Amino acid sequence: MSDRPESEQTAAAKPSAPTSTYAPVERASVRSLLQQPRFRRLRNRALVAIAVGVVVGFLVSDWRVGATAAVVAAILETVYRARSNSTVPAWRRASVAERRTEAQLRKLERGGYRTLHARAIPGSEAQIDHLVVGPTGVYAVDSEKWDKRLPVRVQMGKKLFHGPFDMKPRITEAKWEASQASELISKSYGREISVTPSLAIYGPPVPWKIMTIRGVDVYEGGRARRWITKRERALTDAEIDRIYEIAAQVLPPRYGEG
Repeated sequence: MSDRPESEQTAAAKPSAPTSTYAPVERASVRSLLQQPRFRRLRNRALVAIAVGVVVGFLVSDWRVGATAAVVAAILETVYRARSNSTVPAWRRASVAERRTEAQLRKLERGGYRTLHARAIPGSEAQIDHLVVGPTGVYAVDSEKWDKRLPVRVQMGKKLFHGPFDMKPRITEAKWEASQASELISKSYGREISVTPSLAIYGPPVPWKIMTIRGVDVYEGGRARRWITKRERALTDAEIDRIYEIAAQVLPPRYGEG
């Protein structure tokens, strides 16, 4: 049944008058083209190069040196943009911390590791920032950007503090997320698959290498890659591929497929 108004259905049923075979062509204006992301990047790159070239040329009183500096600036800007590009779409990125962890995990691909980013826990608002499946096991990494002015400390090996703030809720959440992922993956896989939870902290110094607090490994963000790889091999290539496929199904992307 059509959901169009009855008047439109009646009009559609009547023979229409012959129409021209030529459809009007919408011309793209220069202004609309310049608003495209690609052109904006090129424009910004050109502006940076020109500014550097003018300043350097003025300072050394040599236009050739200024032109060389402009070319170098354009190249450096291009390289910077390429390296800072993320497989997580810009509208999806929650924090600088997640991008920094993602950059580390990308380097593990050549070692047989596979990663899913921003995966939702069904039936909740929680998400695992990075789920890693590789030769040494399965890991849930939550990236945290904390105020660097407040120290990170532990009391009695069980309580994590950021300045005066007790971070128990964050530890509990990270542990719960990993347990849910483990349960969902294990159920589909047919055998127990353990998911190791962790917090990768960026900002304040962390006065230890790796510490397990209430079942969650806590470490400075820059250690994420080493934390994963410094273990014995636990999974075969076939197991890695199968677990990754299952995880992608049972842990949906938080923001949809980009």
